[in-house]
Amino acid sequence: MLRTRAFILTIVFLRLLVPCAVQGQILSRIDSINFSKVHFSNNKFVNNIFQQAVNSVKKTPDAGPDDSYLNGKSEDPYMPYQGKIIRHIYVEPVNFDRSFKDTSQLDKSKAAKIGNRLHKSTRKFVIRDNLFIEENRPLNAFKLADNERYIRSLDYIHDARLVIDTLTDNPDSVDITVYTKDLFSIGGGGASNGLNHITTDLYDANFGGMGQRLEATTLYDYTRNPNFAYGGLYKKENVLHSFADATVGYSVMNISSYTHEEETTEYINITRQLVSPYSRFAGGLMISHNEAYDVYHSPDSILNRYKYNLFDAWAGYNIGINKLTATNNTIRDRRFLSFRYYNRNFLELPAQVGNRFDPIYNSSQAVLAQFTFFRQDYYKTQYIYGFGTTEDLPYGYNIAVTAGWHKQINLERPYAGLNVSEYIASGRGDFIQLFLRSGGFLYNNKVQDGSFLIGATAFSRIFFWNSTKIRQYINTSYTHLYNRVTYAPLTINNYYGLRGFLSDSAYGSRRLSVQLETEFYLKYKVLGFQFAPFPYGDLSLITPENAPYSHSSLYSSVGGGVRARNENLVFETIELRAYFFPVAPNNMRGFKVVLNSNIRYRYSSNYITAPDVVQLNTQ
Repeated sequence: MLRTRAFILTIVFLRLLVPCAVQGQILSRIDSINFSKVHFSNNKFVNNIFQQAVNSVKKTPDAGPDDSYLNGKSEDPYMPYQGKIIRHIYVEPVNFDRSFKDTSQLDKSKAAKIGNRLHKSTRKFVIRDNLFIEENRPLNAFKLADNERYIRSLDYIHDARLVIDTLTDNPDSVDITVYTKDLFSIGGGGASNGLNHITTDLYDANFGGMGQRLEATTLYDYTRNPNFAYGGLYKKENVLHSFADATVGYSVMNISSYTHEEETTEYINITRQLVSPYSRFAGGLMISHNEAYDVYHSPDSILNRYKYNLFDAWAGYNIGINKLTATNNTIRDRRFLSFRYYNRNFLELPAQVGNRFDPIYNSSQAVLAQFTFFRQDYYKTQYIYGFGTTEDLPYGYNIAVTAGWHKQINLERPYAGLNVSEYIASGRGDFIQLFLRSGGFLYNNKVQDGSFLIGATAFSRIFFWNSTKIRQYINTSYTHLYNRVTYAPLTINNYYGLRGFLSDSAYGSRRLSVQLETEFYLKYKVLGFQFAPFPYGDLSLITPENAPYSHSSLYSSVGGGVRARNENLVFETIELRAYFFPVAPNNMRGFKVVLNSNIRYRYSSNYITAPDVVQLNTQ
């Protein structure tokens, strides 16, 4: 009876969300948008940098009473200048205590003054090192937009604009000014469970203003032996203008992303993303030694003592890029070939594992090749995750075909997989991603660990209720895992299940999930804070292995919260979220309230990823 009532309450709550989700969002066609010609000021410092970008696009018909939000193709402000020669490139960093909406205004609060004493603004040469446009070269509107988006993605940059200055005495040339706004780079936090368990974390994401990160963590736990633990890392972004990031780290209190155990780790990680479709190379290297031992006096029956080495390397090349850009540099369709080898070698296994297949604690090796066809361009928009901060959402396609060889313990099998994404952006501000993942291993002429995942994610256009901006988020997916041998079963404590659900006791071979959320971006401020309240509702249906659909279990989560942001303070977005699980395991039932701080909401999208087998429980 209790479950029935809880289920009815869940459906009623979700029904309240649906009208905003479906109103005006069934797209019969993909709308086009017209953009007006851009005329930027010749001044080397523009008071309202943000408005320069807004003025470069024509507002959508449903812009509502607030006509200031940004929504347009990233390259369009630069298209009128296509082919003109770039004469000079200027760099103008803007400190965190100024706003792009009016850079002439300076925050004079005590918090900003203290922050300025601690914070070192990004050096101009660091910004220049992150440019892949050059002086005395023809302007490519797409490449310029790519560079602006890349700078905006750096950990220590809040926002960026590349502004074109026309030259009256030389109409065939232009100057470009690069404006960047820093994030306050120093942060940290701590947690305490009485005086017996205390953790601290302190970092500087832009140490010395030179694009390098220093971070230190500590732990004191009375029940731990030894009582004190520590860790640290150093990261340098864009080493020697190579666009490769290098990180070295050591910790005796690392929580492993594989095992979720506390372990000692030492590692070096080098990554080079494909920063633009005009770049040639991408790749990465990860070398680590990881070891878990008994620091909490755990019984041998539950202690997972292990030791392993990891070597993971991949590299790829943008095929035909030289010939393609030499003939027509506006063509954006690309072909990328990449290879990967990884080896996770366990030197010591947990006693409980033995020789059985385990997706976490088995030694594994793989050699994989991947051929990717892609075309991804971007819209500049706002109010997807942030409070008016410029956000970049892709439109286009990405098709990756993967094949190779995989070994786990003594089981050797060939592998083949497919990963397809279609990104749709309407001229009115709707953003949709359709995705399909499928793969499997072949053994004795039978498919093992066959996987199939299909789904869609959508952000609606902005709706207006008086001065309040409203955006709807929907995420739905269906997953099927069949003839499982080495894969972990499907769970719902992840992106494809219920948000905030921590238990791994709900698992199976088929999963259907729906997530709904509605954000209300309020216009008014309280003590300088902007607020965005939101209700949400999630449903997940999980079917046990080798069981019919009639044996499926339905889990749900409903609740809401509020995000807050004060542009004058040094920290990022704060989120207070309340979860309620009407149907859940005993240890998850009831309300759960979580406060997260220093959240940097940013849509994450890469042109290329390392070759991999299909992942079903991670994004």
